[in-house]
Amino acid sequence: MGMETTNLTGKLLVAMPGMGDPRFERAVLLICTHDGEGAMGLMVNKPAPQLSFHDLLTQLQLPCETAAPRQVHFGGPVEGQRGFVLHSRDYAGDASTLAVDETTAMTATLDILRDIAGGTGPAHALVALGYAGWSPGQVEGEIAANGWLVVDPTPELVFGADNDAKWMAAIRALGIDPLLLSGAGGRA
Repeated sequence: MGMETTNLTGKLLVAMPGMGDPRFERAVLLICTHDGEGAMGLMVNKPAPQLSFHDLLTQLQLPCETAAPRQVHFGGPVEGQRGFVLHSRDYAGDASTLAVDETTAMTATLDILRDIAGGTGPAHALVALGYAGWSPGQVEGEIAANGWLVVDPTPELVFGADNDAKWMAAIRALGIDPLLLSGAGGRA
């Protein structure tokens, strides 16, 4: 085994059932950056408890012009007060906007929240608080230990409204029956 590692930027990580970290139970996570300094990603299927988009705008003292209900997601356990928006590439963003892949980008500025609230934001957006981070080599080690499956993203898996269905759908995308996995952690 050489030091050749696959760059996971733009890939989905899907938590395996016996992973052991309750924060990532049935998580589906989009890797936004992966390089020699480690990896950073956002969970796309865990709504933030008791926090609506309207609440978030109010907290940030931003105008809430749109009544469109939108979930705020729990992006991960690091910097839980910091907001990140995964969005479709139809929104230009600014210098801080990070292209994740051909279809998805990430912006972490207030402007995008203001634009979403005002109805001029991207066609698809997922607002998350906090992120998941890994030190160099850590995410590769977790994958090698069967903690995560790697799946190619689709707009439905990232931006779809049905959070509860994303984990099953991501595993099915690999051609695996999730029910075959579910018993993996339970038997002695």
